[in-house]
Amino acid sequence: MLQNLHVKNLALIDETEVDFGPGLNILTGETGAGKSILLGSVALALGGKYSADMLRDRTVSGLVELTFSIDDEKTQRRLSELDLFPEEGTVTLSRRLMDGRSVSRINGETVNMSLLKEAAGLLIDIHGQHDSQTLLSRKNHLTLLDLYAREEISPVRAKMADAFRVYQEICRRESEASLDEEGRRRELSLAEFELQEIEEARIVCGEDEELEELYRKMTQSRKIKEAVGETYRYTCEDTSGNASDCLSRAIRAFQEVSEFDETASGLYSQLLDADSLLNDFNRELSEYAKEFDFSEEDFRETEERLNLLNHLKAKYGKTLSDILAYADEKRKRIEELNDYDAFMRDLAEKKEKALSEVSAVSETLHNIRTKSADAFAEEIRKQMAELNFLDNRLEMRMTDSGHYSANGRDEAEFYLAVNPGEPLKSLGNIASGGELSRIMLAIKTVLADEEDTPTLIFDEIDAGISGITADRVARKLRLIGKSRQVICITHLPQIAAAADEHFLIHKEAENDSVTTQIELLDEEASVKELSRILGGSKVTEHITESAREMKQLAKSER
Repeated sequence: MLQNLHVKNLALIDETEVDFGPGLNILTGETGAGKSILLGSVALALGGKYSADMLRDRTVSGLVELTFSIDDEKTQRRLSELDLFPEEGTVTLSRRLMDGRSVSRINGETVNMSLLKEAAGLLIDIHGQHDSQTLLSRKNHLTLLDLYAREEISPVRAKMADAFRVYQEICRRESEASLDEEGRRRELSLAEFELQEIEEARIVCGEDEELEELYRKMTQSRKIKEAVGETYRYTCEDTSGNASDCLSRAIRAFQEVSEFDETASGLYSQLLDADSLLNDFNRELSEYAKEFDFSEEDFRETEERLNLLNHLKAKYGKTLSDILAYADEKRKRIEELNDYDAFMRDLAEKKEKALSEVSAVSETLHNIRTKSADAFAEEIRKQMAELNFLDNRLEMRMTDSGHYSANGRDEAEFYLAVNPGEPLKSLGNIASGGELSRIMLAIKTVLADEEDTPTLIFDEIDAGISGITADRVARKLRLIGKSRQVICITHLPQIAAAADEHFLIHKEAENDSVTTQIELLDEEASVKELSRILGGSKVTEHITESAREMKQLAKSER
């Protein structure tokens, strides 16, 4: 669950921190106090879109940090698959916001946005006040169905995507290979020329690197040979007294006293070793000098070979391996063009086979979805029945899109009747804003059971509802809160009264500055806040008693 939220320098928030509890966490406050800003900061920490104007005035950076406690093995296992491991049972997601950029971290380690979003998806699900509008788009209905039946559908969808990719590739090859006779002759002639040019070069992988090293030696040979010659004179050839002759004289001079004591013997031994090392050095230096004996013909041949290989690289590939691979492709293409009719027949057969595979997998996917659609609709109907719908007839109808895609041929759409006696109609054509919110709550409840998301956030799920319906929504949120953590912003007293933890968000003015603060309310303070919601600016004793009674009734239903 979300254990702690820390926000600094964001919009109206100077710096605030809140510890959430298990069950149903309710956030209330006056309009404009910053409730949505606070939960919007959560979305930012989870990878939401950021712009520099979100920062608090006169600040250069902001911070949003979420700390989650992880206590179930399933979540730990799914995090480990991302190479993320809780530290002392917690995972901290943070995002530092700066002018024009941001830095995201998980447990203090910098991560990319993709990993941040993937990890966040395992820990928390946010339903904003505008998310219900996604139900108005028919294409989202199939996405919800696939999410509901993901365990059975996911492997088939993956198979469908693979089969469709193969089919598309064959179609692409067929389109590119379609040539008239003149076009076939031109391509064949060019392919034969290119292959001949590569084959005549008799390329050997790695030879370019060897030639470049040799060419470097050739261009530097004069300078190197001069240095070798001068060194050799000092160590061996100089008649005026080279190092080798000097060592020989030193050996003869010290030989007579070498047996005087152990020290003299040791020094004499070192002289012999130095002479031996110098002789070895001179031999190796002489051999090294021979490596730079190049004729003009050798230099010219090396240069011409390098020019040829570089010319072929410029035309056919960055490396010699790429050039040889290109040659293999041309050999295959020449074979295809020499027997063009047979090649096109073979492509047509492969296309037919690939289309057959696409059709078969698509049909399997369709059957699973059809079966799952009935179960999905039934689950949603059960949840809707608890949310005060006069009628809760709901169907998910499957239709054929008329073409294949990586997702099959299916389209899906919810059909709904919310009043007795009305026929089923497309959800997007009849549902009001309040009904959409409740339907989305029902769907979220069903999908949360499927996903095991530890924390659910609802931002003003009460839009467009009141009275008995609000009470039903409160009961639903409280029921969800028994199995997972729920955090909810609300303006309705029925929902606020159901809170396990009640937080008040309010604005404070200080030194010509306004900031948003959040505080956990005790029992009496919660009753006072409920009274404000019920009575507005005029809170009477009767209203306070009503607020207290609402709290007591909510407690008795837990």
